[in-house]
Amino acid sequence: MIIVGVGVGPGMMTQEAIDVISSAPVVYGSRRSIELAEDFIKCEAHLIKDYKNLHLLPEDAVVLSTGDPMFSGLGKFATEKDRVVTGISSIQAACARFHVEMSNLAMITAHGRDPAPAREALTREIGLRKNIFLLPADTFGPKEVASVLGEIGVDARICIYEDIGYPYERSICGTVNNPPEHHSDMYCILVVL
Repeated sequence: MIIVGVGVGPGMMTQEAIDVISSAPVVYGSRRSIELAEDFIKCEAHLIKDYKNLHLLPEDAVVLSTGDPMFSGLGKFATEKDRVVTGISSIQAACARFHVEMSNLAMITAHGRDPAPAREALTREIGLRKNIFLLPADTFGPKEVASVLGEIGVDARICIYEDIGYPYERSICGTVNNPPEHHSDMYCILVVL
C-alpha cells in the first residue's frame, strides 16, 4: 500500500503525491481526502470504512491521508513494506503563517483522543521553553490551553489557524487572558512563548 498525504487543504499537495495519485490503480480515503485529490484521481475511489483493516487492502492501493500521514494521520498503519508519501501539514502551514521557527517546536495531538496526555505534554514542553503546535480535541481547545498556561503562570501568544487553504480560512491570535475562539472544527493551535 502507498499512503499519500494530500495536504491540509486545497492546493497543498506535493508533486510526488500528484504523480502517485494520478497513476494509482485504486484509491481509498475519507470523503475530504478524496475531494482534495479528485482532480488527480483517474481510477475508482472508495471511502474507507474501517481504518483498522487497511492492511487488507490490495498491495498497490493508494490510501489518501489529509495533511501529512506521519502526524496524526494514516502513516501509523504503514508497515515496513508500505510506502509513505509526505504531504503539506497543518504544522508547516501554521508555522509559515505565524512566522514560527520549527526547530523549537513541540508537536502534540489531542485529535480523536483522550486529552489528558495532551494536557500533560503541553505542561512538560512549555516547561522546556518550547513553542507548541497542537491538534485540539473537542474538549481541549484554546480556552483549555489558556487555562493550563494560566495555572502554570506562563504568558504566551495563542494562535489558531482554521480551514487552512480554503477560501474562508481564518487565522487569529490571542493571549492567555483572552484566548482566540475557533469558528470551525478544522483548526490547529500554536502557542508561542
